[in-house]
Amino acid sequence: MMDLPVEKWKAYVSQKWASLEPFLKEKLSHRPPSLRDAFLLSSSLFNPEDEEYLLNLSKSYCVGKDPSLVLACKEEGNRRFREKEYRPAAMLYSRALSHAEAGGPEMALCYANRSAALFHLGQNEVCLEDIRRAQEGGYPERLAPKILLRKAECLLSLRRWQEMTEVLGSVETAVSAGQGLEAPNHQVLLHKLTQLKAKACKERSSLAPRPTLTGGTEADSEPWKENSHVSCASSSVRLNFSTHKGRHLVATADILPGELLVREEAFVSVLRPGKQLLRESTAKVMLDRASGTEDLHCHHCLRQLLASIPCQGCSYAKYCSHVCAQLAWKNYHRRECPLGGLLLTLGVFCHVALRAVLVAGLAEVRHLVKEWSAESLAEAPAARAVTEGDAVCIPGCDAEGRYSSSYRSAFSLLPHSEKHSPEFRFLCSLSVAALCKGLRDSGLEASFLSKDAADNHNGGRAAEAPLELEVLGEAMLRHMLQLQCNAQAVTTLHASGSEAGLVASSEQVCLATALFPVLSLLNHSCDPNTSVTFSGQTAEVRASQPIPQGQEILHCYGPHRCRMGAKERRKSLRSQYFFECQCPSCTEELGPKSRNEASPGEDGFCCPTCNTPMQGKRLLRCSSSSCTALLPEEGFQNRLRDLRQLTKTAMELL
Repeated sequence: MMDLPVEKWKAYVSQKWASLEPFLKEKLSHRPPSLRDAFLLSSSLFNPEDEEYLLNLSKSYCVGKDPSLVLACKEEGNRRFREKEYRPAAMLYSRALSHAEAGGPEMALCYANRSAALFHLGQNEVCLEDIRRAQEGGYPERLAPKILLRKAECLLSLRRWQEMTEVLGSVETAVSAGQGLEAPNHQVLLHKLTQLKAKACKERSSLAPRPTLTGGTEADSEPWKENSHVSCASSSVRLNFSTHKGRHLVATADILPGELLVREEAFVSVLRPGKQLLRESTAKVMLDRASGTEDLHCHHCLRQLLASIPCQGCSYAKYCSHVCAQLAWKNYHRRECPLGGLLLTLGVFCHVALRAVLVAGLAEVRHLVKEWSAESLAEAPAARAVTEGDAVCIPGCDAEGRYSSSYRSAFSLLPHSEKHSPEFRFLCSLSVAALCKGLRDSGLEASFLSKDAADNHNGGRAAEAPLELEVLGEAMLRHMLQLQCNAQAVTTLHASGSEAGLVASSEQVCLATALFPVLSLLNHSCDPNTSVTFSGQTAEVRASQPIPQGQEILHCYGPHRCRMGAKERRKSLRSQYFFECQCPSCTEELGPKSRNEASPGEDGFCCPTCNTPMQGKRLLRCSSSSCTALLPEEGFQNRLRDLRQLTKTAMELL
């Protein structure tokens, strides 16, 4: 499971757990300590041997730049291009770019080569972007006519006549001047230039202009009235709280199928690396391996990409545009970049936990840790609503009672510390301790704290760095435990087929792991009344059936009645989410015996005369030899049904 650390680290930590002194196990097992205490204890147990083992594991993931791979990937891309395998060629040029030195001559050549592959794939707009990058990166002037002709052909296909005319003029000037070209190439370019001018003249005179397309999308034009109390949610829902269900959303009006109920951008999301990358990452594998999600999607916005912009510091992170690259670098990646191999080793949950605190900022993290650590248990504030006067303050809401897709709401999600196994808590605690040690050793701790020090004008802040690292460690451990129940898998369809565009097959793949604070409000049902789709890192929740006013909005956490039986669903939900599903599908499939209460008719019903268990089926007999009570099971079942209805009503009133 890519969300958790790699198998070798899990096995190593498991062995370390087994060898712990009994009193240490006792501290970490019975009545789980606070998250701060668990982090501090694990940090004290993380020794140099553990660190050395973990660093050796992380070295197997090639995330640094390897200049030797630039030429190898480029030459293999050229070979694929000659064989007209344009898509693999484009990916190999992208791989070469990820290892090229920023601003170096190889980078401009790789952009130009990739533009040729993109041109043959019909990706004219992206091709033009790569030509611009090649020119800005110092593409050799003697080769300029080649990419200018390609640029003119793209502009012709896009019917951008004025720009095309200007480019053709530049090509004609360069070719006429010779510009370092040998005679054969000179003649070839002149011939191509003549052909292109003739083609442009013919198309411009014979074809009517294309109608102007509006920039709006269906989602943009769809009516949307946002909820005044729950950001990213429709006004058709409201936030409720009960001790039985916790926070949940309820319909405030009758909702029709297809109606948009939630549209939320992830607070943080982290791409799941391809399985092949995690298995081995030697230079040969990096050259030959198939493209994984880390090659096919932007590491910031998750949108699909064919022509990536590489990170300037590592070979792993790739982006769909310079805008995404700059946003990622500013908000989190400049601190993650030196830790690339370590983060891949520690797993996606650990990475999401780090990114959450980086995006939130130390001041916000410190404030919330201090606010919530006043409670005896870390999750106590989220376990109940607090009444202030006549108002009910639902956990995660701000001072105005608004629940938003914010770090406060993400922080308020339950970590379920007491429900995780002691060994799993130890794995998470030791992994977070290792990550904090990596932050300190890389000098990233100081850079993370320096901005906060400047904001507070506190010259002595550096002396408090160990204390601040405890705050970060506690928050990251909280998030890592939260993610077991609150992580949302972002899915997408990956299609395969010919380069002509004929799709042979498609499969749904898990693209990333993300935190959606508003989406996390939805409780589970094995037969939900909503469906969830993703566009990049934006989730949309729509009604899949009519939802009457007052009915709860329900989402499926994975186990669905159409895919598995009730017993299997309950087992899966119990192991990951720590609850016994009582949705109508489960209770109907398994019958009344499936409920948490004792099994009726076996040892669940007691004799009304002597309080001894009844035995038998249909006609129940008291098990006491001195009692002769004989009563039909139906009467007990009717009374039990009435009691359950009364209990349900009472819980709702409470």
